[in-house]
Amino acid sequence: MNATAGDASRFADGAAYIDGQFMPLRDARIPITDWGYRRSDVTYDVVGVWDGAFFRLDDHLRRFRASMNSLRLAPRETDAEIRHILTECVRLSGLRNAYVAMDCLRGRAPPGKPLHPAYARNYLTAFAMPWVWVISPEVQQRGAHLVVAKVPRIAEASINPLVKNFHWGDLTQGLFEAFDRGADNCVLLDANGLVTEGPGFNVFSVANGKLVTPDHGALGGITLASVVELCAELGLEIAVRPLPVEEFLDADEVFLSTTAGGVMPVSRLEGRILNNDRPGPISTRMRDLFWAKRAQGWHATPVDYGVAAT
Repeated sequence: MNATAGDASRFADGAAYIDGQFMPLRDARIPITDWGYRRSDVTYDVVGVWDGAFFRLDDHLRRFRASMNSLRLAPRETDAEIRHILTECVRLSGLRNAYVAMDCLRGRAPPGKPLHPAYARNYLTAFAMPWVWVISPEVQQRGAHLVVAKVPRIAEASINPLVKNFHWGDLTQGLFEAFDRGADNCVLLDANGLVTEGPGFNVFSVANGKLVTPDHGALGGITLASVVELCAELGLEIAVRPLPVEEFLDADEVFLSTTAGGVMPVSRLEGRILNNDRPGPISTRMRDLFWAKRAQGWHATPVDYGVAAT
């Protein structure tokens, strides 16, 4: 599965892998008849590369495998081979700061077999592209403006939120709600009025110096796990429990966490100004410590750009 960089300009926009082959990202294609596309029958994960090193790569690989197992997706690649593929995509691209995705898609049942997902081939895709911010650094500096969307999150009984998936109909509608209201992003509630998550991020509230993050309806975020570790280091109390919207709206501070952005402070929530319209002290401390530790090699797996991964 090794590839040679050849003309580096071919990979300037990123590098991809599809079903056994590496290629420039701009050339990556999947069949439009596959169920991964037509039915969103796919799971994925995203790991970040910052300053030439993966962050918590093993954690992302474990979560990806757990998602595949949950959806009964079984590509031919082992976890060690997926690690190689991700590393090779980054190496080929030459990117020092990269958004690195891994997807497992269900194809179609072959001719002569029942039209059932049990008979469909499963295959892996991956790509590395320039770093993506869910919320830009400029917005993070002044604090994101957040609204609570009217559209409810898809019920857990229908789609397991612990499995990363492309069922983004509710999240996309929430993003349009935020856009129409002049906000940067949104948070969705479940049918019982409890906070779940936003489009690609976990949510935290801070009140009286104590942190709360929802215990259901949200992905088990890798960056969320990092925040829990930082709380222990800072001596901050954090509870993982139901978070009613009334409590959330009354918080002293709010911040978000995601692979593509780290810790992201909020300065306005449903039009209410928090902390004089700036990121709060705990949010700022958490964000600064997160990136400081990243710079020191915290949970880092360096990329060897010199030779093809083996």
